[in-house]
Amino acid sequence: MEVLQSALWFLVAIGLLVAFHEFGHFWVARRLGVKVLRYSVGFGKPLLLRRGRDGCEYVLAAIPLGGYVKMLDEREGVVAGADLSQAYNRQPPWKRFLIVAAGPVANLLLAVVFFWMALVIGQEGLRTVIAEPPAVSAAAKAGLRAGEVITAVDGEAVTTWTQLRTLLLEKVIERRPLQLQVQASVDQPQSVRTVSLGLDQVRVDPEFLFDDLGLGSFQPPMEPVVAGVEAGGAAAEAGFQPGDRLLSRDGEPVSTWQDWAQWVRAHPGALVEVGFERQGQTLSRKLIIGQVQDGDTQIGRFGATASVDPSRWESLRAIDRLPPVQALPAAVEQTWRMSVLTLKMFGRMLTGEVSVKNVSGPLQIAEAAGFSASIGAAYYFGFLALVSVSLAVINLLPVPLLDGGHLLFTSIEMLKGSPVSERVQLLGQKFGLTFLALLMGLAFYNDLSRLIG
Repeated sequence: MEVLQSALWFLVAIGLLVAFHEFGHFWVARRLGVKVLRYSVGFGKPLLLRRGRDGCEYVLAAIPLGGYVKMLDEREGVVAGADLSQAYNRQPPWKRFLIVAAGPVANLLLAVVFFWMALVIGQEGLRTVIAEPPAVSAAAKAGLRAGEVITAVDGEAVTTWTQLRTLLLEKVIERRPLQLQVQASVDQPQSVRTVSLGLDQVRVDPEFLFDDLGLGSFQPPMEPVVAGVEAGGAAAEAGFQPGDRLLSRDGEPVSTWQDWAQWVRAHPGALVEVGFERQGQTLSRKLIIGQVQDGDTQIGRFGATASVDPSRWESLRAIDRLPPVQALPAAVEQTWRMSVLTLKMFGRMLTGEVSVKNVSGPLQIAEAAGFSASIGAAYYFGFLALVSVSLAVINLLPVPLLDGGHLLFTSIEMLKGSPVSERVQLLGQKFGLTFLALLMGLAFYNDLSRLIG
């Protein structure tokens, strides 16, 4: 059921974003006097087809990963003399430029709408209270301490970890020390200091960035009491039950669930004797810690969940929400910033500073679609906005076969006064095909690697 829901929300997302992208081309083309023959969401065999009064075909096709707008063009067939003025190839370069640019622009406008909706509804998150930084991390060197609250980065206010992570991804690329405004604790808003966070030894790659920074979300100490047991996991195999209180591991006391979880994570496959209390009796069991693949490393897994006291988390909750009027400029700014960040991250991939593992394929996107939809409308709208931005940025890359490639050739034509030669266009198409094939292959490879791992 979870897989089906993810697939459904993925199809809704892709269908909506592609339809709006192609509608941008379609709407501007018709406004500029170009005849549109077909507006298709998806590729392949038409599942639904309706013909408008002007002869334009509106199609929903079988393969949902894309779409297209087919315009009247002498390069693709014979055009009647009466229709020549409506042919795409007969339009001046500036009109063709606007028609091509309309697709990515439509996605950026759609991203603004989705970001606005997410901000108006509001996304609940955790306040930026930090855990104890690891000794060798940038945060530890800066003197940050557990329980402190980061309230601003370089003068920009932050409330939740989602905001902080996005801001740090933007700032770390600049490679200059960050000025953090830090509050002593949640209950001490008047006690504020400024901390300089150095980035010299911090890797830009999101996979390593936050480990290098040493910034993690603070968690209230949880009692080491088992709330649920995963079928087939290490805890179930050893006979643990809900309500069991962990007391020790190999004679060492277990004080909190976090301590136990941290030790388990670092000891996959280890044999350990666990002391615990059950209904007033002190017992012990030997168990072999389970192990799962996390990226390139194996981590331990106990196979049980902790008992959580919701009241301990109340002071850490925050909501990122704005009134409708204030949310509009914030949504525009967020769309711009995410567009720039996406472009910068892509550039860092080309230089090797960011791993190509960050390229997501349809399986990862579907998983993200299903997860975001399951936790609330605001999160799904935020997801749609991010994917819409990515679709716009990728399409604007100056690669032939993408909108950006057509914009590049059209810009050259406007500068030199004549079209780019057919030979150059053919070479560009071959390069574009190779680039897209490699990009799609990489995305599917990352998906399969993650699935198999």
